[in-house]
Amino acid sequence: MQKSSISIRRGAMAVAAVSVAAAMMTGCQPGDAETGSDDVSSTAPTATSSSPASSPVSSPASSTSTGTSGSTGTSVKTCAPNSLKASAYQAADRPTGTGTGAAIVQFTNTTAKPCVLQGHPTVAGAANGSPELNVPLQVTPVGSASPVKLAPGAQAWLKLTFVQVQGEGDGYCESGSAPVVYPTMVIDLPNSGAHQVALDDGQFAECDGTLTATAVTATKPS
Repeated sequence: MQKSSISIRRGAMAVAAVSVAAAMMTGCQPGDAETGSDDVSSTAPTATSSSPASSPVSSPASSTSTGTSGSTGTSVKTCAPNSLKASAYQAADRPTGTGTGAAIVQFTNTTAKPCVLQGHPTVAGAANGSPELNVPLQVTPVGSASPVKLAPGAQAWLKLTFVQVQGEGDGYCESGSAPVVYPTMVIDLPNSGAHQVALDDGQFAECDGTLTATAVTATKPS
């Protein structure tokens, strides 16, 4: 997050405020998520583990490709939830503002066999290890979804772009709503499980509970 300008205290209040509504909603449950730590600090969360949707339109571009898109044959299975390690970091190319703006979610095949990822994610804002506080966010999928074959140790990515927080201090939303801060996000991929991730340099700050998401891709987004 830029300059950590979003008050964690305000974020915590926002998460608490939505906890009752979230418990009544059917959101992403990171029950099968891998977590790198049993106790993630709310002041310094660490990414550990990884969410679906679907649709077409425009797709990300960029640099390093370690997976293979396209036809995968019948012998390569979909990546199981426990075969993936997921992490997240702020995107270099993101909307102007003081919130998170955009984040890249990275998936690594941790097994000795190839597997396939495909599709757009569903996303929920979350606390640290508290599924009952998950808040499903409205995801608009962008780009077409193609199979991505991951060799052992290979990686694939997707990009989340949020409604950006503006201003300094606690910040504000252009819509007039209050910014919300989530320590973690739950990313659920079709048939590959829900994975809970934290940013490596802050928390997720966004406006309006909406975002766009690319499909998982073998091309690393910027």
